Amino acid sequence: MTQASALKVLLVDDEPLARLRLRSLLEACIDPRAVVEAEAGSASQAQHWLREHSCDLVLLDVQMPGPDGLQLAESLRQQEAQGLKVPALVFVSAHAEHALRAFDLEAMDYLTKPVRRERLQAALQRVAQRLDERAAMQSRQLQPSGPGAEALREDDSFINVSDRGRLLRVPLSEVLYFKAELKYLTLRTTTQSLVMDGSLSDLEPRLGDRFLRVHRNALVAKAAVRELERHAPSPGAEEEAHAAGAGSEGGEGWAVRIAGVNTWLAVSRRQVAAVREALAAQGQEGSGRRA
Repeated sequence: MTQASALKVLLVDDEPLARLRLRSLLEACIDPRAVVEAEAGSASQAQHWLREHSCDLVLLDVQMPGPDGLQLAESLRQQEAQGLKVPALVFVSAHAEHALRAFDLEAMDYLTKPVRRERLQAALQRVAQRLDERAAMQSRQLQPSGPGAEALREDDSFINVSDRGRLLRVPLSEVLYFKAELKYLTLRTTTQSLVMDGSLSDLEPRLGDRFLRVHRNALVAKAAVRELERHAPSPGAEEEAHAAGAGSEGGEGWAVRIAGVNTWLAVSRRQVAAVREALAAQGQEGSGRRA
């Protein structure tokens, strides 16, 4: 989103003082700015408001009388699955034990009370970045095809990553792989490892045939594929091989070595053939022999 625009926020908490504190914290956040469109003291009130209005973000408590915040989040996810546009969710709770369930429901962040302005600011930045990415994707989908269309798609050769307050434009030609880890993605090049928001499912259509989904948690640049092995890497290989969980899916024990960093990533059984094809296209053998 542009610097001139502000996030539209719905506050949902059964405690008026908690809503008042969040409102004051939001007023102190300047990048991005955020404005409170409405407040609700329960999940039911929030649902009623959302039927008639829209916003960019819901700051949502978990434990409330009646339906709780998690139930509201689940309802919104169901609406999204039906093709409806729903706001981003950031939970704000005094109870940290609900965080895993919240992230299962695709929450952008989970803040524990008392909320610090810096943590709220970071959550707002993640939401703003996600909105920018979705807007860019929709814009690309609306772009015409045919002669001259390539110039309109120039940005497809880069990916934007927010890193500690900076916006980096990373050439996709330098990206070796994207790996899903907990609620974030890791973007890896030969020289750096960057953490970004988003999901592999959102990225995959944009990347096209330049990247290959080798596992549910990894997208790999086909040009970076160097070797396929049936067994887990040897003890001398990088520890990242073990963190990747090579061989954990289906008991097949397949892993692929990535050029430039000699990292091993797990390959799911159904993707082994596709990895072999990528190796064959490079004139390399993918049967466990080193390239």
